[in-house]
Amino acid sequence: MSFLSERRTERRGPRRFSGRDLAVIGLLLGIPVLLDIAIVWGPTLASIVLSFTSWDGIGDINWVGTQNYVNLFTNYPQFWPAARHNLLWLAFLGLVAAPFGLFLAVLIDRGVRFSRFYQSTLYMPVVLSLAVVGFIAQLIFSRDQGALNAIIGDTRSPTDWLGDPDLNIWMVLLAAAWRHTGYVMILYLAGLKAVDPSLKEAAAIDGANEAQTFFRIVFPTLRPVNVIVGVITVIESLRAFDIVYAVNHGRNGLELLSVLVTDNIIGEASRVGFGSAIAVVLLTVSLGFVVTYLVQELRGEKNR
Repeated sequence: MSFLSERRTERRGPRRFSGRDLAVIGLLLGIPVLLDIAIVWGPTLASIVLSFTSWDGIGDINWVGTQNYVNLFTNYPQFWPAARHNLLWLAFLGLVAAPFGLFLAVLIDRGVRFSRFYQSTLYMPVVLSLAVVGFIAQLIFSRDQGALNAIIGDTRSPTDWLGDPDLNIWMVLLAAAWRHTGYVMILYLAGLKAVDPSLKEAAAIDGANEAQTFFRIVFPTLRPVNVIVGVITVIESLRAFDIVYAVNHGRNGLELLSVLVTDNIIGEASRVGFGSAIAVVLLTVSLGFVVTYLVQELRGEKNR
């Protein structure tokens, strides 16, 4: 009996990792961490440092302090229109595309006919990159050979949907929302499937109609999904680049901060320091929105 008890005591003790186990753990953890530092944090810190310098990417790096930021806010006419366009993207995706995705998720969750077909069709744009969506937008909204003008039948004086600065931003937003809506729909649909049916039954017994049940019972339980959708919407809005670059290289009414970063760093000017300053501003705005949103959601969760 004493021998068996000793064996059990040994088994209950902390397990000691062998050298091979430690090597495997080190590889599994070390490689992702190194890649994250090299691909994400390294360039981020480098951009912050370079934003205070003047550098053309080849010659000497000269320290200029905050001069790049002063020039950005006072002597760079393209900056403020690009910032307004980014905020417009955020408002449109957050107030139009995301609620519409929630609406579609609710309809599919109710079990309408051909719901699987609708779900697959609406999700299909998500697998496309925004660059491909931009090319599709050109096929639809092109002035001379676009499908929209052909359907309207406006051949004598066709509308230049992508060339008119007053119209092209809205056409591109519609194309981007087409993709974003399907993504939001899938996220909310997964959240709706996880809602306890007994909550809806209890609300129906208490006399609540469908709208009251959704807004007072179902929607509050979707708070974790709301956090994910909010963060994704902010990121998608502020990092938008490829769709406008595919349409007209982000010019003539489609200026975005990400396009300005590219034009200054790898364009003919090669102003790496100035482009880095724009990237830091974009990073700061992104973190400001995301952190504020997460703090508000976490406070609301604690107060529940």
